[in-house]
Amino acid sequence: MRNSLLNITLALVLVCLVGWLLVVGRALLLPFVTALIVWYLINALASGLRAIPLGPWRLPALPALLIALVIIFAAAMFVFDLVAANLTQLARDTPGYQARLEQVFANLSEMTGLREPLQTRDLFPQTSLTQLVTQAASFITTMAGSASLVFIYVLFLLIEQSTFNSKYAALFETPERAEAAFAIRAEINRRVLHYFGIKTAVSLATGLLTTTLLTLLGLPYAALFGFIAFLLNYIPTIGSLISVIFPSLLALVFFETYGPFLVISIGLGLIQFLLGNLVEPRLMGASLNLSSLVILLSLAFWGAIWGVTGMVLCVPLTVVILIICAQIPQTRPVAILLSADGNIGPPLQHGEVSVGETALVRP
Repeated sequence: MRNSLLNITLALVLVCLVGWLLVVGRALLLPFVTALIVWYLINALASGLRAIPLGPWRLPALPALLIALVIIFAAAMFVFDLVAANLTQLARDTPGYQARLEQVFANLSEMTGLREPLQTRDLFPQTSLTQLVTQAASFITTMAGSASLVFIYVLFLLIEQSTFNSKYAALFETPERAEAAFAIRAEINRRVLHYFGIKTAVSLATGLLTTTLLTLLGLPYAALFGFIAFLLNYIPTIGSLISVIFPSLLALVFFETYGPFLVISIGLGLIQFLLGNLVEPRLMGASLNLSSLVILLSLAFWGAIWGVTGMVLCVPLTVVILIICAQIPQTRPVAILLSADGNIGPPLQHGEVSVGETALVRP
């Protein structure tokens, strides 16, 4: 009993210490974590390029990596430029939109007979719309400014990735333990890649449909709101709600009548509902096996530590924790609590995967 209590106490102390280090080292860790994500995407894209048959031969590993690197960073720079330009223009126009929104709230309050008219500070109690848009533009500028550091990290990861497998295997005393570790890594790769693949496809569909609907109705900044819908779709639960609110508010103040506002609100809501509640669960299946409550708690935890980046990564990070905990007898109860149905399966057998099979791209 005393040993169990001591182990629990030490585990709690370790968790608190790791959490403190994550908060304190946020400025150092976030660029490196972002680089890891980009590196992972580059390898995944390179693997996809190598799988494309080009007559009797396939694309070699090095050219595939270089092409994937150029595609990822070119797409990132294009998106940053597009979003920054739209946010800068929106920041200039926001004071006029905010005044119009105040007038719309006053009219609605008068129509409904409210004693105290609604105001924008009721929706955004901590800041004004102008400050909110300005902060968003500043965030995008900061992200673009740290792109050079992320690029350097990614280059070094790509240069050294040929040695990762040998280093990983050398960490363990016996080949059996090394094979077990590679099996765990392979399972993490499989689930995370499946999650990001499905999530990216659904997010792209959400962003394109959002942009198309807003463009057809003549709402400005359609591309910006489409990108916001694409990005926020990675954030569970609250992301889809936020991506509907902002274009709906702009429609409320941009158009003279309430018809386009209703069409945009209902249309975006239907897009989010159909893709998020019908299409995505069918494609995702039971591969994650995470409790909905755990996802919400993980969203709050990682969001408090790493902000938007933590919210985007909360599901993959929790999946990694579940898989690792499921392989250790002492932490299997933790994995059961994190799972959706308590069925986490038996521990992975170390013979399931060979040492060289888990690399995304073999040099």
